[in-house]
Amino acid sequence: QEILKKMVEAQGGKELFEGIKDMTLSGNLEIIQQGMSGALTVYKKEPDKRRADIEVQGFVITQAYDGQTAWGTNLQTFATEAFSGEDAASLKRDSLPIVAGLYPEKYGISFVYKGKEKIGNKDYFVLEESYPDGFKATLYVDPETYLPFKTKARTTAPMIGEAEIEQISSDYRKVNGMTLAHSIVTYTNGQEYTKITISVVSFNTGLDDSLFKMK
Repeated sequence: QEILKKMVEAQGGKELFEGIKDMTLSGNLEIIQQGMSGALTVYKKEPDKRRADIEVQGFVITQAYDGQTAWGTNLQTFATEAFSGEDAASLKRDSLPIVAGLYPEKYGISFVYKGKEKIGNKDYFVLEESYPDGFKATLYVDPETYLPFKTKARTTAPMIGEAEIEQISSDYRKVNGMTLAHSIVTYTNGQEYTKITISVVSFNTGLDDSLFKMK
């Protein structure tokens, strides 16, 4: 509880979290092993909507959750379709409200403190995070800043299959009072897979519900 509370404070605090109605992040996504990159825009609307658009080689790939239905671009046919299984569950988890970090029990999320683990020259706090759908992730928290450093989980990813996914967050910057990672590198089975670089973040721009609906 103490670590979670300090994490919220480090990222901006309870009042700031509760004041966010929507947020938009834009930047660049590199797909390392395929040598591709493209523009990325992520839209988040409270309490349960999210959409990500990636523009790569003239195509726009979308993944979204409208509060009920997970949908997006089929990477083989490029048709828009409803998702099911782990793809849908993952999008639903990603769409949880920003305040889920404040009130995890309200959203069926539980944390167990697993002690410390040394990475480089730091002893990171280790928390096991469990979701109501059975998904588990391990969260590594910087003991100096109380900002998330790494998350690790086993999951099934499109075009990869079952894999161990690690995400390392860095280049934290304060935007309108909220401290956010501007660099997120994802490793799949130990290999660098994607790198997201955030360049612009905006809050409370009045995103419309229609943006998140499947068309």
